Amino acid sequence: MMDLAVRDIRHDLGRFVLTALGLGMLLSIVLAMTGIYNGMVVDATVLPDTLGADLWVVQRDTKGPFAESSRVPLRLAERLRAVPGVSRTRSYVSFNVQRTGVDGRVQRFMLAGLSWPDDTGDLLLLAQGRSLRAPHYEVVVDVSLGLPLDAQLSIGRDVFSVVGITSGMVSSGGDPMLFVSVADALNIQNDLSNEALRLEGEARLARVRRSEYGRDPASLARAGQPRLPALTPPPVNAVLVDVQPGQDPVALRQRLEQWPDISVYTLEEQRALLVRGVIDRARRQIGLFRTLLVVISAIVMGLIVYTMTLDKMHSLALLKLLGARRGVILRLILEQSMLLGLLSFFVALLIGELLFGHFPRRVLVADSDRLALAGVVAGISGAAGLVGLRKALSADPNQVLAS
Repeated sequence: MMDLAVRDIRHDLGRFVLTALGLGMLLSIVLAMTGIYNGMVVDATVLPDTLGADLWVVQRDTKGPFAESSRVPLRLAERLRAVPGVSRTRSYVSFNVQRTGVDGRVQRFMLAGLSWPDDTGDLLLLAQGRSLRAPHYEVVVDVSLGLPLDAQLSIGRDVFSVVGITSGMVSSGGDPMLFVSVADALNIQNDLSNEALRLEGEARLARVRRSEYGRDPASLARAGQPRLPALTPPPVNAVLVDVQPGQDPVALRQRLEQWPDISVYTLEEQRALLVRGVIDRARRQIGLFRTLLVVISAIVMGLIVYTMTLDKMHSLALLKLLGARRGVILRLILEQSMLLGLLSFFVALLIGELLFGHFPRRVLVADSDRLALAGVVAGISGAAGLVGLRKALSADPNQVLAS
């Protein structure tokens, strides 16, 4: 009986193929939304997963560097290293940078500081080159930034040499990540132009003159310096703690949380904060779009099958007149609907293989997602076939005799 459905398709093959292409493009968008959804979760969690710390120590009553501003003293890493059960501590700092390249293109990336020499970037997903071997002027970049090995990159007042290239290391916003030492990152973050330094010195001098210290020539002389000597190093965003083998991270966390100036999160809690906080709205919005597209696909396929059934009402009435059973008509409509859905599904897979790799954001489509889409297409095809079948069964054989 499949021959009957195939013969009917051959009768109007061009329209059937174009219809399948259109539905395939619609289904490819559903598949793309699923891949973007998965990619957002991976992008948001790739950095904490790669760094692999057991505990994240951040500023008290904050959610950590990925969710909000967090500032802890640089020397906190030394304090934590002295706690029993701690095997390694690493300072961490990150911030966004936007600059204009030599070709005039705007480059936006996230700059992350590694606690060199305790952390040289050996855990990064390196595709080419090596990790950091020097405390200054070396950078590891992601491949999405488009820089080759040994390229020179100017950030702030310093010029960095690209020594390594990672793959898939991007921020939760999809921007490529660059890795330098914490010392270089802090220098870039706290760098001011010469004019800004001059204005800062003048403003400081004016404030001292208005205060009671303005009567002291020595205080005025110190206030007029370009910058007062730093009493403490700049703060970092967090300290990563690795727990010794055999130690319980939860027990260590409970001990550290008794300190009044810090909050402590496990790796899973940091991942949850990223997924349920930082990207939560975008994630839910993409999920809503995906649901709407599935509903629209079902409606469109139902209308197409219904229209195809209307076009052959005369033929269906003739089949009834010749004594064809209802099962014959049922299989004809359902098989055409299934063939339309199957062809559309393969078109969606083909579009995904050709185009998803060129999207600006990571698109991850797993085999389970493809199987789920196949199930959805099968369900839609079956429902659309039932819509067409209801109209097909209403065909009146008397109309053939009347014509």
